[in-house]
Amino acid sequence: MQRARDVLARTQEADGSWKGDYGGPLFLTPVYVAGLYVMGRAPDARTREGMLAHLRAHQNDDGGWGLDVESRSLVFTTVLNYVAQRLMGVDATDPDLVRARAWFLPRGGPLGSGSWGKFVLALLGLYDYDGLTPIPPEPWLLPRWLPFHPSRLWCHCRMVYLPMGWLYGRRARAVETPLLAQVRRELYPQSYAAVDWKEARNRVAASDAYTPRSGWLRAVNRALGLYERVHPKRLRARALEECLALIRGEDEATHHLCIGPINKVLNTVVWHLARPDGPEVRAHLERLPDYLQHSADGTKVNGYNSSQLWDTAFAVQALVASGQAAGARDTLERAGRFLEAEQVLEDSHQAARHHRHPSRGGWPFSTRAHGWPISDCTAEGLKACLLLEPLGLNRVPRERLAQAVEFILSLQNRDGGWATYEQQRGPRWLERFNPSDVFAGIMVDASYVECTSACVQALVAWRKARPEAPVGRAIARGVDFLRRTQRPDGGWEGSWGVCFSYGTWFAVTGLVAGGLKPGDPVLRRASAFLKAHQREDGSWSETLQSCRERRWVEGPMGHAVTTSWALMALAATGDGESEAARRGVAWLRARQGADGRWPPEPLAGVFNRTCAIHYDTYLRIFPPWALSRWGNLMS
Repeated sequence: MQRARDVLARTQEADGSWKGDYGGPLFLTPVYVAGLYVMGRAPDARTREGMLAHLRAHQNDDGGWGLDVESRSLVFTTVLNYVAQRLMGVDATDPDLVRARAWFLPRGGPLGSGSWGKFVLALLGLYDYDGLTPIPPEPWLLPRWLPFHPSRLWCHCRMVYLPMGWLYGRRARAVETPLLAQVRRELYPQSYAAVDWKEARNRVAASDAYTPRSGWLRAVNRALGLYERVHPKRLRARALEECLALIRGEDEATHHLCIGPINKVLNTVVWHLARPDGPEVRAHLERLPDYLQHSADGTKVNGYNSSQLWDTAFAVQALVASGQAAGARDTLERAGRFLEAEQVLEDSHQAARHHRHPSRGGWPFSTRAHGWPISDCTAEGLKACLLLEPLGLNRVPRERLAQAVEFILSLQNRDGGWATYEQQRGPRWLERFNPSDVFAGIMVDASYVECTSACVQALVAWRKARPEAPVGRAIARGVDFLRRTQRPDGGWEGSWGVCFSYGTWFAVTGLVAGGLKPGDPVLRRASAFLKAHQREDGSWSETLQSCRERRWVEGPMGHAVTTSWALMALAATGDGESEAARRGVAWLRARQGADGRWPPEPLAGVFNRTCAIHYDTYLRIFPPWALSRWGNLMS
């Protein structure tokens, strides 16, 4: 335990946070490179070499690249990573690129790609806009009360399709270069001039078709295709102006970081075309490096500008749970200062105009500058501050803690659960119109087990500090949501971690915080579920495929992070002293290295059910946290 705590202390940043690799997805780097190329730019030499090293390190044996570093090959990512390397100067005769072509050409090349890949290629002039399903900007002019107005989409979704709509409406494309002409000839199994672009709109390779295009989506796409033939020029101009105004609002609210790397790059390209060399372009270029991660396996584009707040809030809870807070006082003090500095203190400018939920009092996933606070990040930040308070290390005034509570309460959905950034805005049937092909659950920000549990726990902790706080009804509704979402097998499905071990840990801890006792049938079923999946060696193991198939898929060996989640869940159910827990603890202790660390293992994070993402701190936080929980039970 002491070695594990020392590791956490040594890896703390000077600002009091924990910041690490948040990579994993393999479609982010090529989008970054493509965006720069459209603007007549290229990565600097160090970044270029690091990116090439990263892509080479994660090319699959079959020659392709997956959606992430652990996944099977997709046409979407294989074609984009091929193009990115060509744009960075790798010759077409390079053996690894030859292997890549041998994989994607029989699958149709770009014609078989998921929709996002086709769009990026169209932007480069490597795919014809006539082969895209329409993404017109005009829907942003529709009345806001319509259930399919873009503002009702999950914010990550709408912030990606916002600049896509502007670029599609302009039919934007890079200036033709000899290199692009050459690459275009390399990408297709037939001549470019012979491609049937109308047929290509709905063509998706089997590898990329995770979310099939529904009949409803196909009907809408046909209607939009007809509209594209006759759209009024004045209406298109108004729509482009509206999109540009909303893009400006996103840029200003996030200090030009944007909500994520995809819309960050696309927004930058939009301004390059709308106001070449203008102040917006310069501001965007200054923040582009915020998404870069230089790691042992090369340079990658992270899935966010960082996961600092999230990781720091968990690290605080793990250290306090150890019962040795006095020995980590300096570490906790620095962490407390970081938590105070990163709380969002104001609503974004003209929030309603830009379809934004009020932000004041919330905490983001990364840093305050990012500007998008989230329900569970706020909850974990609040919990960490309340744990630091008895130690005299909390720096956030009670008034601001109360604002965090108000922010959490403002996000509770009608079903009693919590979504991520906002209340659920759109009806669930909008998911039938998911156009991404490779992702699931991108259209609607619905209630999640993890977010709901975190918010329930935070409100319970606040009620302990302020018994008069009017949060009882919100807690009860959240507990009811968690009860209802338990699966028949006793587990819960996680959405932001892999998968049932993660969801079950969150659900159980939220239910126990909300008042359930160890003998409750819900907790007994959860305990039985976890015990049924324990391995013979005492560990637990679960892979990303669990998320994709929505059933527990066992890994080839035990995982320390999965085992930690299972142990903490068992402790919450009242089975922390069971034989299963003892065996899990023994495995976890034996797995720790002499340096205090646990060895690298498969990625534990996920988003939109299909893409794995790396949480660099999880192996430093969750194993000692789980051992602390068990140690507290034994003492």
